[in-house]
Amino acid sequence: MSNVAGKAYGMIVITPLAKRLGWTNKWVFRFGRSFPEILDGLIGLKFIHFARWVIIPKDAWPTLSDNCEKLDRDTMLFLSNFNGTWDQYIDAFSDGIPTGLDLFWYKNARFPGSVPITPFKQYIRANQINCDFYYNATPGAAYRDVVSALRVKRALLELEDIYRDQETTAESFADAYRAKLKTIQNDLTTQGFSPVASTSTDRAEEHRQQFNTLQNKFNRAWQKEYNPDGGEDA
Repeated sequence: MSNVAGKAYGMIVITPLAKRLGWTNKWVFRFGRSFPEILDGLIGLKFIHFARWVIIPKDAWPTLSDNCEKLDRDTMLFLSNFNGTWDQYIDAFSDGIPTGLDLFWYKNARFPGSVPITPFKQYIRANQINCDFYYNATPGAAYRDVVSALRVKRALLELEDIYRDQETTAESFADAYRAKLKTIQNDLTTQGFSPVASTSTDRAEEHRQQFNTLQNKFNRAWQKEYNPDGGEDA
């Protein structure tokens, strides 16, 4: 899946603004920059790398040709990178900042609102664009893995400085080592496996196993009823 690189997922969503009142979203964005506390719920979600909303004017749609394509309305581009699955991210978004989401998508065409979650997921899925290519420099590490690794690195560099100090004895270095080990012991765990990008494969395998179980029961019943001796059919 091109949207997934290791533990990270890249999301691109393009939604059309209301034809006549789309300009109100520009004022909504200015309001959001003036009062960033409305995004406190988003900032607290540590598995999100970043999230950005951009309004593309109808006469500034990017193109590879010399002819500029003109649309009948502005559009909004939403970009985000996060750790975890698509469903986990949308659920956390809806639970964390429902007011902020409704504000940023205020005059987007046919926006159903962030609550209840099912219509909101359908809206995002209908307007999401798959990535052609998605690069992740640390595919095996999530946000918390990287932060933990940085804490371990800082502890090692501090121990190196202590070791190079001419006044450091073996006993004092051992004490410093044990003290540092206590502070970073929770950061020395394994990074774990990458999350499943989609549960569709798991559900398909579960249904296949159920079908195979029923088929085996039918075959045994048929064998017992019509071919009790176990010989070949005539």
